[in-house]
Amino acid sequence: MPSPSSPARRVALLAYPDCQVLDIAGPWQVFASANALAGQPLYALNLVARSPGNLITNGGLVMQADLDWQGLASLGAPDTLLIAGGSGVFDECRAGHHLEELGEMAPRVRRLGAICTGAFLLARAGLLDAHRATTHWRHAEALARAHPQVLVEPDALYIEDRGRYTSAGVTAGIDLALSLVEADQGAGLAGRVARELVMFLHRPGGQAQFSEALLHQQRTTGPLRDLLDRLHADPAADHDLDGMAAQVSVTPRHLSRLFRRHLDTTPGAYLTRLRLEGARMQLLDACPAPSLERLAARWRLGRAEQLRRLFHRRYGVSPSVYRQRFGARSHTSPTEEAPCP
Repeated sequence: MPSPSSPARRVALLAYPDCQVLDIAGPWQVFASANALAGQPLYALNLVARSPGNLITNGGLVMQADLDWQGLASLGAPDTLLIAGGSGVFDECRAGHHLEELGEMAPRVRRLGAICTGAFLLARAGLLDAHRATTHWRHAEALARAHPQVLVEPDALYIEDRGRYTSAGVTAGIDLALSLVEADQGAGLAGRVARELVMFLHRPGGQAQFSEALLHQQRTTGPLRDLLDRLHADPAADHDLDGMAAQVSVTPRHLSRLFRRHLDTTPGAYLTRLRLEGARMQLLDACPAPSLERLAARWRLGRAEQLRRLFHRRYGVSPSVYRQRFGARSHTSPTEEAPCP
């Protein structure tokens, strides 16, 4: 935590007509709540637009920008600059608005990011070239098609790559802002902000925008969906490839082709992800904390070390760190069954 004399980090949020109101209000409130809970101005906040004054968001709510680009530059480069998403971003891209200013400001900003479809404006300015990025799932394919030099990852909540920050839609902007507060001020204050905003779970960036259940409902029909329903109902059961194929009345080889065609994965990999999700939820909710060995056995994920590797690959952190950061009821390590508070 900085001392009371530490200067506030300036955070600027870029808005425009028909931007998404929550892409502004959500992150803004995270930083404002950090100020309130810390009892000191950790962050100085500005709403930036092409000109100061009122602008109408895509929900019809009027917001007031306090600065234009010239006014922002007069204060010096902000520590963090985030671009809101919303339907109006495509008009901004077509008109070429903000591109020159973003290009001039980018080298001087420590963290440059976008929420939801704000990524299109960053990409249009060439500031996501050769960077990993994400956006709202509905627009991920369009972003990849329009900007093939951007490494689009459509399933992530938010991504940081060499000073560029992008997130999925709406509430994921809050997750991103919480992660920035945690990086600046530590997990303690970020956790207090999350509780103040009644955020049940501070989700890590690697977590999927959608659950596996919703994805398979969107992509499959008939016997294959029936099989997936059974897998989701009890992923820890003894599902082998021959048994799964028999349930769909096809050969194991044909079942693998169906999974690849409809879900772009294999039956084994799909089942492993379901089991890992089950282990993740048990890790968060169980009290006392289960040992990794017991957790791996319960979900048929091998031994403790294999579970640890799978968990880190999927969620980006170890099981113990994940529970410490994101568990709803306990901050004890899953290496032992410590009592709950």
